[in-house]
Amino acid sequence: MGTLRSLRCISCGTEYDPAKLDYTCPACGPRRGTLEVLYDEATLRHTVTRDSFAATGRASMWRYEALLPIDDVRHVQPLRVGWTPLYAFPTLADEFGLAGLYVKDDGQNPTASYKDRASSLVVIKAQEKRRPIVTCASTGNAASSLAGFSAAAGLQAVIFVPQRAPEAKVAQLLVYGAKVFSVRGSYDDAYDLAAEAADAFGWYNRSAAMNPYLVEGKKTGAFELAEQLNWQPPDVVFVGVGDGSVVSGLCKGFEEFARLGLIERIPRVIGVQAEGSSPIASAFSAFHGGRVEYDDVDAHSVADSICVGKPRDVVKAVTYVARNGGSFVTVKDDEILDAILALARSTGVFAEPAGAASYAGLRKMARTATLEGKTAAVVVTGSGLKDVASARQRVGAPIVIDPTIKEIERHL
Repeated sequence: MGTLRSLRCISCGTEYDPAKLDYTCPACGPRRGTLEVLYDEATLRHTVTRDSFAATGRASMWRYEALLPIDDVRHVQPLRVGWTPLYAFPTLADEFGLAGLYVKDDGQNPTASYKDRASSLVVIKAQEKRRPIVTCASTGNAASSLAGFSAAAGLQAVIFVPQRAPEAKVAQLLVYGAKVFSVRGSYDDAYDLAAEAADAFGWYNRSAAMNPYLVEGKKTGAFELAEQLNWQPPDVVFVGVGDGSVVSGLCKGFEEFARLGLIERIPRVIGVQAEGSSPIASAFSAFHGGRVEYDDVDAHSVADSICVGKPRDVVKAVTYVARNGGSFVTVKDDEILDAILALARSTGVFAEPAGAASYAGLRKMARTATLEGKTAAVVVTGSGLKDVASARQRVGAPIVIDPTIKEIERHL
């Protein structure tokens, strides 16, 4: 069980008792007042070692149970989440001038996205708090993840998605038995409605940044990258960014491991945003310490999972990436679509647009030689089967033939 100490506001630094506050700092509000989860690290330094994780015998994110904020392990769902494969591609690394290149495929999670790390933890917190109905707003992945883990735990999920959400993701929601509201409006409209409904009906809210425990599940990707590389994490890690919670989680995970003496250096985390949806990258460019300033945008991108114009974890994402020594890079939609094919055809990993955005970011930065001689990891946050329609924009049609050898010869 994690040695949970308090919840601290990212802006004003006020600490709260986790038993008395569910979501955000009352003084700073829902965006500036997102909360950090703090632990008794003095105690953890005496109990957590490199060997203690493997000693659990768990090939899942629950091997890091000691660093997670759960009170009752009986609520852990049977679905295997985390400990996703990390593939090495030395030939591809040579092409980019890298000392090493790794692809972490979180499309291998139960509902095929990185969001399972957060949802599995939030479902446990809902059970601990005796909240039988959970809700969230999502463009698809967080929602299908919450629906799947709620089904495994016997909870009811109520989901709000924008009408533009990909059909495959909506189908997942319905298959899992969630009550799904398709909102005539943007993701941000759906987000605000979910928060209002949660308050009105007493549902437990999983929506991005609103719930402080999401980042705790997402930090486990950093833990795995370090352990899977024998405690020598890569120099840089690329990940797509929407609301900002995943990039915050990776930064927090590496920082916690370093403070506990488990790794000797912290990788630079590079957040990748679509050019048509890059308010966090813009806020980061304008940040020089002190207060984080941000402007919302009218977001548009083929990468629906990171198409967010009003990012809710913007303050934490900018603060954490700045402290990490990382940065942000933006890529065009065409570069994202090209990256889907390039990644699949060079590694065999099929990513949805948001998952391929990280690879698009690496390709863009590699052209500037800023990565030469470094080791890099690309986090693929979702399976390409989540959004087949986008991939089809970059591939041709199959060859239709009669069932004869002559027909095959004619097309060879």
